[in-house]
Amino acid sequence: MRIALINENSQAAKNSTIYAALKKVADEKGYTVDNYGMYAADDTAQLTYVQNGILAAILLNSKAADFVVTGCGTGEGAMLALNSFPGVICGHVEDPLDAYTFAQINDGNAIAIPFALRFGWGGDLNLQYIFEKLWSEPSGSGYPKERAVPEQRNKRILDTVRKAAFKEDLVEILKSLDPELVKGAVAGKNFRELFFANCKDEKIGAYVKSILD
Repeated sequence: MRIALINENSQAAKNSTIYAALKKVADEKGYTVDNYGMYAADDTAQLTYVQNGILAAILLNSKAADFVVTGCGTGEGAMLALNSFPGVICGHVEDPLDAYTFAQINDGNAIAIPFALRFGWGGDLNLQYIFEKLWSEPSGSGYPKERAVPEQRNKRILDTVRKAAFKEDLVEILKSLDPELVKGAVAGKNFRELFFANCKDEKIGAYVKSILD
C-alpha cells in the first residue's frame, strides 16, 4: 500500500511528528509513505484544507496513492473537502477506536485527523495508535463480525449512490475550479517527483502536467 500524507498550513509545523508516527507503523506493515507536505509553516507552497481535498482526489483517482492521511485543526474541514470529490471516502478520526471502526465498517481510503483540537500531551502516541488500529485487519471486514454482511452490502450501496452523485470525472471537475486553486494544490516542492513516479492514470497525469507547465 502507498500512503500519502498531506498537511494544510495551520498544522504544517506538526508534519514531522505525524510523518514519524505514520512511517513507524507503515514500515512494520511493509507500506510506503509519500510525504507531500506541507513540511513547515513557512513553506513557499501553502495548502488550505480545501486544497487538501483537491490534492487527495488527484492522488487517489490517479492511483498515485492508495490511501491518504490528512487533517486540519479540527479535522472537519479536511474531511468535508476530501468528500467533495469522486473516488474519495474520508472518515473523521480522533482516536484508535474511530480508526478501527471506520476501516472495518466504512472501508474508506482517507482519514482526516484533528491535529489541534485536543492534541496535547501524548498526541504523538495517539497518532501511532490510530495508524496501528487503522490497518490492524483487512479493511471492510465488518464490526462487530456478525454485522459484516449487511455492512458490506451498505458499503456497496454507498458506492453506487456516490457514483450517481458524481457524474463528471475528476478532470472535468478540476477544469471547473479556479485554476490557481488547483495549481496551488500541486505546487509542493516534492509533488512532481512523487506524483509522476506513481501516477497510473494518463488523463489525470496529463492534465496535472498541463497545469504545472
